[in-house]
Amino acid sequence: MSPPGQSASVFRLPRITLRMQLALLYAGFLTCGAAVLLVPILTIHQAVPEGADGRVLAGIQANTNAQVIRSVAILAGLVILSLAAGWLIAGRFLRPLRTITATARDISARNLNRRLALAGRNDEFKDLGDTLDSLFGRLEASFQSQRHFVANASHELRTPLTAERTLLQVALADPGATVGTLRSTCQEVLVLGDQQERLIEALLTLASSERGVEEWEPFDLVDVARKAIGDRSQQAAHRGIRLETTLTAAPATGDPSLADSLVANLVDNAIRHNMPGGQVAISTTMTAGRASIRVGNTGPVIPPGELDRLFQPFQRLGHERTRHGDGHGLGLAIVQAIATAHGAVVTATARPAGGLDIEVSFP
Repeated sequence: MSPPGQSASVFRLPRITLRMQLALLYAGFLTCGAAVLLVPILTIHQAVPEGADGRVLAGIQANTNAQVIRSVAILAGLVILSLAAGWLIAGRFLRPLRTITATARDISARNLNRRLALAGRNDEFKDLGDTLDSLFGRLEASFQSQRHFVANASHELRTPLTAERTLLQVALADPGATVGTLRSTCQEVLVLGDQQERLIEALLTLASSERGVEEWEPFDLVDVARKAIGDRSQQAAHRGIRLETTLTAAPATGDPSLADSLVANLVDNAIRHNMPGGQVAISTTMTAGRASIRVGNTGPVIPPGELDRLFQPFQRLGHERTRHGDGHGLGLAIVQAIATAHGAVVTATARPAGGLDIEVSFP
């Protein structure tokens, strides 16, 4: 006894392909046209002369039958020819579609560098191929960015873990270790643990901001900016950095917690990448119906070509991986992700004398 479903697969009708449908449609049109032309021939009746005998009538009938047979044969020949012509023409026009299907099926996450690169006339298939090539390009860039992000995150997490293990191994291997040295080692391990905690928190913030805004609520950038400034005033004073504020009402709509993270990262970035005795200018405005916050700072000179790179995860000024204070190179990436989730526009301008001005404009 065959297993269930086997009989259904045996008697399954063949799949009607698009090529077959076009061929049948083309053959049907030609057949209808031929039939219309043959209808008068099939309906011709020869006049029978008066007084014609049986032999004359038999000859007329035989001639009529011969015409009908020839007409039917011509019609059958036209059907066959039109079906063959439709099959060839449909195959010719659908060839680019078969190429697109085969290539798209072969492309995977490991060979997204392949492209369709359709040549020939500029038609709908060419437009489809160009659209898919553009899609594959964006997917390739996304996969590369994801791989780089994972590699950089692994490096950032591995560095403090390696340092912690080294400190503990040295402390345990020291036969003359005292309570003071062990306490100092524990404090250093705690500092490294705090760095890991901040990094994980930044990664979670980046991931949540990339999911988008789930519930839109009203907020005012003035309140958000004042909170960020109040939380970081002591940090700025400790580094000798002066905070200058020009705050006016700037109501917007979005996720207030993500807005808090955006402004906090802007202020943190401006304080961290500054110089002793420098300044940070923070302002909120309402211009042309858009709520904006602008944060500028003094600091090192930033080449114009480095601006876009600074908004990528784990990117810092210069190509070295040296830490600047307690930063991880995620602050501006979080700012960009949160702004994108809100449909906001981020504008960064490098100051000629050193420093950076960043403006985020909410719709």
